[in-house]
Amino acid sequence: MLSDKSLSSNINIEDLLEQFSSSSNRKRRGLINSLEERSQDIACLGVSPLIPYDPEGDDWAAGFILQLLKRQDSEILLQIVPSDSGGWFNSPSSSGIDYAPLQNALISEDFEQADRLTSSYLRKLAGQQAEARGYVYFSEVADISNIDLVTMDRLWKAYSQGRFGFSVQARLLKTLGGRYDRLWPRIGWKVDGVWTRYPKSFTWSINAPEGHMPLVNQLRGVRLMDALLTHPGLSSRLRDERP
Repeated sequence: MLSDKSLSSNINIEDLLEQFSSSSNRKRRGLINSLEERSQDIACLGVSPLIPYDPEGDDWAAGFILQLLKRQDSEILLQIVPSDSGGWFNSPSSSGIDYAPLQNALISEDFEQADRLTSSYLRKLAGQQAEARGYVYFSEVADISNIDLVTMDRLWKAYSQGRFGFSVQARLLKTLGGRYDRLWPRIGWKVDGVWTRYPKSFTWSINAPEGHMPLVNQLRGVRLMDALLTHPGLSSRLRDERP
């Protein structure tokens, strides 16, 4: 009997990529190992593996392919996504923020740096007082731009196999009946009743619990987190998620 690796190597790479782009999230995750084994073949195809995807969206399949290319050959990735392009996914801002550093950190799978950048963007979006004090008050969240909050959420989802992002945390909260006491352990912010210590005790990898990132300082209470997760900019993000 052929091993899974042998089966993967016998499938035409274009057919494998077509399966990946057209499948449900559950089936896509079952193809991840096969795609990782064929990353060199994918790198040889240039930009074509990204053709099915929309840079205006947040399809994590495109983000995963970009991460594979980054691991396999950074030079090839630079031909597809030049360093001055701002990133493959479009990342608009109504506040003049450049989200290229966030996209670069996520494509490099440097989730801790991406989290720090997200916190700094939130402070900037909340205003000069938030920047000066070093954190955001819940009352300042309403003034954060819809466009910018959605941009950050899109990038987090696109580069995390759909596992991280504000809308992911909001969806999990909804499934838990809106109970934050159940959300904290679900996303790994509390273990055995003890708050996870920042930053060393957080899991800065794709293997973290779903919704683990980005971090919002839970020590400031539920109100800041609730203000973010109920922000109008995220409401449309919770509809029509790919199964």
